[in-house]
Amino acid sequence: MTVPETPVRMPAVFLAHGSPMNAVEHNDYTEAWSAFGKSIRKPAAILAISAHWYVNQLAVTAMKKPRTIHDFSGFPPALSTFDYPADGSPTLAARVADLLSPRAVVLDESQWGLDHGTWSVLCHVFPEANVPVVQLSINRTLDPLEQIAIGRALAPLRDEGVLVVGSGNIVHNLGLIDWSARGTGADWAQRFDSQTREMLTSNNPSRVIEMLNQPDARKAVPTPEHFLPIAFIAGMADVARTSLEVITHGCEMGSLSMTSYVLRD
Repeated sequence: MTVPETPVRMPAVFLAHGSPMNAVEHNDYTEAWSAFGKSIRKPAAILAISAHWYVNQLAVTAMKKPRTIHDFSGFPPALSTFDYPADGSPTLAARVADLLSPRAVVLDESQWGLDHGTWSVLCHVFPEANVPVVQLSINRTLDPLEQIAIGRALAPLRDEGVLVVGSGNIVHNLGLIDWSARGTGADWAQRFDSQTREMLTSNNPSRVIEMLNQPDARKAVPTPEHFLPIAFIAGMADVARTSLEVITHGCEMGSLSMTSYVLRD
């Protein structure tokens, strides 16, 4: 990672990745991700927080050349051979560990890489894969308030030329997928998505974790890993004392939210 001599404060962004197929498709969501990438200055590096690295510890990828992980099955060959050859950044990994101290952070030099929660969105934001990428795990043993606190702790990265990307889905219930419901969501999914949007665009977006106690959360968030990446971005918004903006929105297949947010202060 090379920090610009005169770094510009980078945004932080939550991108709803949905199906891995979005990596090879062009639709309203992928066009919004692409437009976002074109609208910002090229960052020095990216810190990605993906729903798909959900483990019992905090860890960061610290290798120079992270592998492209194909953590799915049953999709066309174009996905199983997809490569996103971005460099890693041991320097950024060490900086993340420093910012999160005294929490223990494992510097992973060989095990993980870039999973599809990261590369399926970044391939549209930075299609040339010319920005170093580091992934930070979500520690499943920590409560949502601590995830917000981690987001706050990471906020200085924005002034160091680092783009922080959370990748998940506000509503994510694969067990209730309705393949006929293209471009729409069930009533409960749209309601949960709308209420979350109201909270994130308010003057106190870190309250978003209160949504986990809402009645619709049982269906919208049956497991927390896809929802939690928004907590990190909300924590950064808390430090900036500002709200998030919607960059694209909508529900798909009945039980997926594709609403994405950006912090631009």
